[in-house]
Amino acid sequence: MGIISWIILGLLAGAIAKFLLPGRDPGGFIGTTLIGVAGAFTGGWISARWLDHPITKDFYDGATWAAAIGGSLALLIAYRILFGNSRN
Repeated sequence: MGIISWIILGLLAGAIAKFLLPGRDPGGFIGTTLIGVAGAFTGGWISARWLDHPITKDFYDGATWAAAIGGSLALLIAYRILFGNSRN
């Protein structure tokens, strides 16, 4: 997959992560979207590096989507823990 595919996957993974983890986010929609893109890259890298699942060229691979959504959830949770109380 190319960089544009990963960005699209990240946007969708961020939206799915936000749906799975509702609530107020310190960064709003833009911050959540950027976390989704970063989570897709992070999840894909972790999957390829340590889980021995190489990144395929197929956009519709379920394991790639799971890694992207998992990475987005992990980064969203970390972001809420670190910066959750900064917005009242």
